[in-house]
Amino acid sequence: MMRAPSRRAPGFSLVELMVSVAIGLLALLFALRMVGGAEQTRRSALGGSDEMQNGMVALFSLANDAGGAGYGLNDPIIAGCNTQFSDTAGYQLAPATRGTTTVTPLAPVVIESHGADPDRISFYAGTSVGGTPTLRLTSDAAAGASQLDVDRIVYGFSQGDVLVVAPEQPGGDCRLVQRSDNDQTATRVVLASGGGMRFNDSTSTATFKGYAARVFDLGPAANLAFRSWSVADGYLQLQAAAPVDAAGQASTVAEDIVSIKAQYGIDTRTGSAFLPQDGLQVSRWSATMIDADGSGTVGDAGDWQHIAAVRLAVVARSKAVEHPAAGAACTTTAAQPVVFSSDAPTGVAGVPVTVNVAVTGDPLDWRCYRYRVFETVATLRNAGWRPNP
Repeated sequence: MMRAPSRRAPGFSLVELMVSVAIGLLALLFALRMVGGAEQTRRSALGGSDEMQNGMVALFSLANDAGGAGYGLNDPIIAGCNTQFSDTAGYQLAPATRGTTTVTPLAPVVIESHGADPDRISFYAGTSVGGTPTLRLTSDAAAGASQLDVDRIVYGFSQGDVLVVAPEQPGGDCRLVQRSDNDQTATRVVLASGGGMRFNDSTSTATFKGYAARVFDLGPAANLAFRSWSVADGYLQLQAAAPVDAAGQASTVAEDIVSIKAQYGIDTRTGSAFLPQDGLQVSRWSATMIDADGSGTVGDAGDWQHIAAVRLAVVARSKAVEHPAAGAACTTTAAQPVVFSSDAPTGVAGVPVTVNVAVTGDPLDWRCYRYRVFETVATLRNAGWRPNP
C-alpha cells in the first residue's frame, strides 16, 4: 500500500525564528549606534556654534570699546593722572600700581591682571561732541571745593557735564566732578551735590592752585564711556558709569565665556625719540604697566601715555558636555588654552599666557568641555591725537 507524501506545516521553524531575531537585534544595534553618533555630532556642532557666537559677541564688545578709548583723555595734563572719583551709583575707577602706592589713573585702558584667571579690563573715553573744551582756574580750589572760578565759560560746559580738574604740571592728583549749574555768563562752575549730580563728592583731598590748573569737559554724564569688563561664573559682564541703571551692578552680555585676557601694547621709546604726535608703535607687550618712559617709577603718568594698543583674548566654552565612559575621566580637552603666543605685529614677541578655564561652582571637570579662543589687537587710535606739551 502506497503512503501519501508528508506535508510541511505552515509557518517558520524555530531555527528561522532565531535567525530572524538575531538579524533584527543586529539591525537595532546598528540603528542605535547611528542615532547615538548623529546625536553626538549634533551636540558637538551646536556646541561649536555656541562657542563661535558667544566668543565673537564678547570679542566685538571689547574691541569696540577699545576702538573709542582715550577720546578726550589724550591731553598730557590729564592722561595718566591719579583721579579722585566717587559715584553715588557705585561705579569705581580701576586701581593700578604707581611705584609702591595704589592709584586710579585716567587712561584709555586699565588692565587688572589676574595671572591665569580672568582679567578685569576698563576702557575710558569722554563723549564731548566738540572734542574736550578746557578752562583755566583763576583762584585756588580747596579740597572738596563746591565751586571753581574759571577764566571764562565756553561752548560745551553745560549742566550735568563731567569735568576733570587737573594741575597743569603733570603728575599731580586730578578730580572728576559734574557741573550742577548752567549759567553761561558767570566765570564759575558750581559743583553742588544732589539733584542727579552723582560725581560731586566733597571728600576729595585734591587741591588746585589758581592759574596753575585746568578744567576739562568730557561731555554729558549720561553718555560717559567709562566701562569695565569682567567674567563671573562663565558669564561676560559689563559695569558702566552710564546709563544710571547700569552703574551699580554688572549686567550680563554673553554666556559661556570663561575668561578674558588683555595686554598693553607699549611704545618703549624714551626721551627725544618718543614723538607720539608722529605716531605710536608697539615694541613690547605686558599684562602690567612698566617703566615705559624711563623715569625710574613704574606706573607714573608718563608711562600711561606710552600705550599704543591693547591685545585682547576671549575664551568661550561649549554648551554641550562630552560625557566620558562610566568610571573614566573626561578627555575632551586635554590642556588649558594658551593665548597671546604669536608675534603681533611681526617682530614684536608675544607673551604667552595659559588660561585657567575652570568655572567656580561647576561640578563638572573643565576637561569635559570644548573651548575656542578669539584674539585681536586693537589700536588705541585716539592715543596719538594729543596736543604738544
